Amino acid sequence: MKLLLVEDDRTIASGLDSSLKQEAFETVVCHDATTAMELIDQQLDSIDMCLFDLQLPDGSGYDLCAYVKKQKDIPIIFLTAYDDEVNVVMGLDMGADDYITKPFRLRELISRIKSVLRRYHRPIQSQNLLTIGDVHIHPIQGKVYKNGKEVLLTTLEYRLLLIFANHIGQVLTRAQLLDRIWDMAGDFVNDNTLTVYIKRLREKLEDDPQRPTLIKTVRGMGYKVGD
Repeated sequence: MKLLLVEDDRTIASGLDSSLKQEAFETVVCHDATTAMELIDQQLDSIDMCLFDLQLPDGSGYDLCAYVKKQKDIPIIFLTAYDDEVNVVMGLDMGADDYITKPFRLRELISRIKSVLRRYHRPIQSQNLLTIGDVHIHPIQGKVYKNGKEVLLTTLEYRLLLIFANHIGQVLTRAQLLDRIWDMAGDFVNDNTLTVYIKRLREKLEDDPQRPTLIKTVRGMGYKVGD
């Protein structure tokens, strides 16, 4: 399993490199965005996950995340000193899979890495076309259509939609949804984050987001799709 680590603090990078190798990961380390982009161009096909520091001397982890996601859908974790909700949502909205705030325990990072990798390599429950009203999901292609027109979703929006699609008619509590999306708790995994993603899904998929008919709120319980 090959990981790309981009961290400008050489002491932190060295410690992470050593720890990851002890866990049998193969690591490639860069200390700036320019070098990382050159390496991505050369080796992206062989990279299984990226760990990006947000603040880099010549760019940001956001830039690298966008650069990678345009070419390949692989897991990305942000490493950062910032933990406010705006930065969290921005990172997740770009397709990042997790977000860990410095300083962090190495064992926590390793656990999160393994958790994200399990989620990515977990088989989709159904490879057939999934339908929710006039919304059609093609799991093999990872695409979503509404009335024949493709709807662009972020990685987490898509995963949340898949959870609903695989539990038609079942009421899912907020705790169940968070557990299925993240698989492990983090400081930013809270009701506010889930509310943001459900709101954005409704804005993209509902005819009238203010009166949702696809993703329905079951007051006092959670959410349900279908009858």
